[in-house]
Amino acid sequence: MRGVIEVSGLPGNYEKYGAVEAKIVPLGDAAVTVQFGETISRKTHERVRQLADYLELHPFAGMIEYVPSFLSVAVYYDPFVLAAGQAGAAGSGDPILPWEIAAQTMRDIVSRLEPAPQRQARIVDIPVCYGGELGPDLPEVAAYHGLTEREVIELHASADYLVYMLGFAPGFAYLGGLPERIATPRRRTPRLAIPAGTVGIAGGQTGVYPIESPGGWQLIGRTPEPLFLPAATPPTLLRAGDIVRFRPISRAEFDRREAMRR
Repeated sequence: MRGVIEVSGLPGNYEKYGAVEAKIVPLGDAAVTVQFGETISRKTHERVRQLADYLELHPFAGMIEYVPSFLSVAVYYDPFVLAAGQAGAAGSGDPILPWEIAAQTMRDIVSRLEPAPQRQARIVDIPVCYGGELGPDLPEVAAYHGLTEREVIELHASADYLVYMLGFAPGFAYLGGLPERIATPRRRTPRLAIPAGTVGIAGGQTGVYPIESPGGWQLIGRTPEPLFLPAATPPTLLRAGDIVRFRPISRAEFDRREAMRR
């Protein structure tokens, strides 16, 4: 796993809530963001997952949904429900804004979080046929780094990739762990249609296109394994916290697996 990645944070200050440091700020007039750090790392990832798990099991009155990301969890709420609950509460004094109610609710929840647990990650093997028409940019990636195509494949398949979150498209996993030796800039001209299952590199990230879509990543291979499973629950192969391992396969095995899916 590579080192932490610096990212810009939200305005405001971190405060200590029990055993947890967090920054709690408004996100518009119907959401609040709880941020756990300024760098993408396993530590912040575990905090994000911990809060998301808590909200999944213990939603508060007026909560609509939560959206976990690299560093934070955005919590959306119905301000009218929060305001009505405040109006019905005993006591008097100046009215409290829904944002203030939501922020206090999140402070109370975060303060109850215990030290982040050490989780046993689920390991997901993803077979990939590298190069050729399935990975047309593999020669360019290799030339960019002064490597052979085989060396790029070996480096890409040697790492354990942590799934930080899902987004962009159904089943698309944001992976951490790409070896720095094969980090490669995006293409100057994006493609209009990239087939589902295509494995790409963009900067210091790698990922798999779960559905056909436009994109500007460097395409190095393709998997016959479907990542978007609309009939399943959950409808994605990967989940946050999983460890992904890419396994090189031959074109013959790729074609055989593809034929079995039809």
